[in-house]
Amino acid sequence: MTAGVKRARTDDRLELPPPYTLVTLREVGDAFAHAVAIAPEQGAGTLVYVGRFDLAEFAVVLEPDEPLRSARRTLYLGMTALVDALAAHAPPEKPIEVRWPDAVLVDLGLVGGGRIAWPEGTKEDETPDWMVFAASIRTVSMGEAEPGMTPLAAALEQEGFEEFGSDRLVESFARHLMVAVDACQEHGFGAVAKDYLARLPRASGVRRDIDETGDLLVRRVGKAEVERHRLAPLLAAPSWLDPATGGPKLA
Repeated sequence: MTAGVKRARTDDRLELPPPYTLVTLREVGDAFAHAVAIAPEQGAGTLVYVGRFDLAEFAVVLEPDEPLRSARRTLYLGMTALVDALAAHAPPEKPIEVRWPDAVLVDLGLVGGGRIAWPEGTKEDETPDWMVFAASIRTVSMGEAEPGMTPLAAALEQEGFEEFGSDRLVESFARHLMVAVDACQEHGFGAVAKDYLARLPRASGVRRDIDETGDLLVRRVGKAEVERHRLAPLLAAPSWLDPATGGPKLA
């Protein structure tokens, strides 16, 4: 999984390292859809950012070097970078977890998650020309619900992420993604899987692994059988996404 090197364009809000080419959309834009649309022409390293007050919404184009059946693990690469970016700026002792495979929780409240896309029609044994990892994280609660009415949802501002808006999150994500890509290239996917699995909720007597297709394998102490949780069928409908709003669910 590699991201080609491009010269970054700068703007007044984001400072990205050289591997990225920045594309900024207005608040009504859709980072995921736009990245998918321009991926064939713009190529790896393109980062699409929507300048919103309430959400950190962005997408990055990657160029996998493996068949689709294993390239779907790009989701874990992006999720690891996303959670590491949040953890680097979180208040002390603030718990951040991943709900497999794609949702991010802060202090047990849903703040958002990630998703991936690739060219339609790509066969399992074909290497996709590109993949897009996109994320949406709620930074500020804009709903009119009374406090406590949506206990399963959260926003970074309410969780103590001071002066950490969407622009700073995207910058941090970009740097952590480079670290994750380097680790994957140098040590193999196992290095990324280890970091990702460490963010899942702890469970005693359980060992978790990610196989070559991205499926989650769960082994329990005293049981011979292995539980397999398939990744591919879940990618079409991200668990954290509210289709009506295009942002993270409130419950």
